[in-house]
Amino acid sequence: MDMLRQGMIDEKTALKRMEPGKLDELLHPVFDKQALKNAKVIAKGLPASPGAAAGKIVFFAEDAESWAEKRKRVILVRIETSPEDLRGMNVAQGILTARGGMTSHAAVVARGMGKCCVSGAGEIKVDYKERTVEMKGKVYKEGDWISLNGSTGEVYEGEVPTVDADLSGDFSKIMELAEKYTQVDVRTNADTPKDARVARRFGAKGIGLCRTEHMFFEGERIKAMREMILSKDEEGRREALKKLLPMQRSDFEGIFEAMDGYGVTIRLLDPPLHEFVPHQLATQKEMATEMGLSIDEVKSACDALEEFNPMLGHRGCRLGCTYPEITEMQARAIIEAALNIKAKGCTVIPEIMVPLVGVIEELKLQAQIIKATAEQVFAERGDRVDYKIGTMIEVPRAALTADRIAEVADFFSFGTNDLTQMTFGYSRDDAGKFLKIYLERGILKNDPFQILDQEGVGQLVRIGTEKGRSTKPSLKVGICGEHGGEPSSVKFCASIGMNYVSCSPYRVPIARVAAAQAAIE
Repeated sequence: MDMLRQGMIDEKTALKRMEPGKLDELLHPVFDKQALKNAKVIAKGLPASPGAAAGKIVFFAEDAESWAEKRKRVILVRIETSPEDLRGMNVAQGILTARGGMTSHAAVVARGMGKCCVSGAGEIKVDYKERTVEMKGKVYKEGDWISLNGSTGEVYEGEVPTVDADLSGDFSKIMELAEKYTQVDVRTNADTPKDARVARRFGAKGIGLCRTEHMFFEGERIKAMREMILSKDEEGRREALKKLLPMQRSDFEGIFEAMDGYGVTIRLLDPPLHEFVPHQLATQKEMATEMGLSIDEVKSACDALEEFNPMLGHRGCRLGCTYPEITEMQARAIIEAALNIKAKGCTVIPEIMVPLVGVIEELKLQAQIIKATAEQVFAERGDRVDYKIGTMIEVPRAALTADRIAEVADFFSFGTNDLTQMTFGYSRDDAGKFLKIYLERGILKNDPFQILDQEGVGQLVRIGTEKGRSTKPSLKVGICGEHGGEPSSVKFCASIGMNYVSCSPYRVPIARVAAAQAAIE
């Protein structure tokens, strides 16, 4: 930027010389360089979400919350995280997990929150019962201080002082340059109005992925969700869904308002239902009392939901096809929220995304339910709002039959986390066990969950885009997997003519510079 100001280089050269990933370091706290020289490394994992954090070890989400309320800084240490841990992750300074790759639950959620995370630290031994974690042969107890470097994956003993991020004047100038030259829009993956506002401040032009399941884990919501799952019939499910409707509607209103004038892509319920049910005996007993069931009934219902391979099981659009009432509730919440915010004078552009479609019939069925529900709401309210129905292309079969799927879809969004998982046959949560060795031995050049595999997965993305547009030339195409914030992957998306990329809020500036570089190159 100094050279640009002095007239030694022009704007395009300045942009081309940027290393987009380096911008990340401007957005997050870093360790004090002097203090880091004496810090003792006690574990190493994957640099899942950048930044620096120090805190006292806690092992459970509820403990993280109660300690945070007492103004104690904590690091949440888990074998792996699930949506049940969201509240603890939210208040923790950082997250450390023994399992999971760069697109594991902990990694993706931490990046969305702009929170430091080290995942897949396979050598640490977590003992929930004793509330201890063993690192480098030493046992650390709950309450002991550790520090995480989310940019390198290193874990340090004790409290290493941090320095806050400094968004200097150059940062905004770089963003202005990126805006001037880019031809691809950058959207964000955001599940809350707060995340949406952060991303918009960084220049995001809409939301490419709003995960509705993350809205179900707070307070009374999880109870209503569990009630719906454990209900024995459709009538019981509908009763529970009635409780969830106003909560979902309120969340969507906040997000639509934050993104006034820009498109908001909302993904219908995606994860397998077993992620929502209580796994601890105390919570199961509480659930049994509330629902008037025996503890055995609750236990057997929870056990029945367990799957051998839940990532390939009863999830995504398969849930909506099996329980259409879930799709009805979510469609109603989206359309009602859109009308409410339209009434406030905002420009609302809802895009409803059906996940994990493999055959056109799945999308047809879901689209029929969405359209019928929307017409019902329009009739009730005497008002209308334009909306789109699209799908997430994340099953290889969907990419190969994209010309058929485009007959029904208004837009495609490539979910490259799952598409990578299914194309390679690697579990994104367990691949950490061998990926490190694969990279060391040169079997793979890069972790395909971090950098898009252009030769294999990229071919499916290209085929899906071309086939979709052969049926519908105006088809809007984007990407919402974590690759949407990785520079070389962003450039690939630009090269095949995608309309937008979408990434975590704190990766928006990186994607914007990479998109501008792609346009210049």
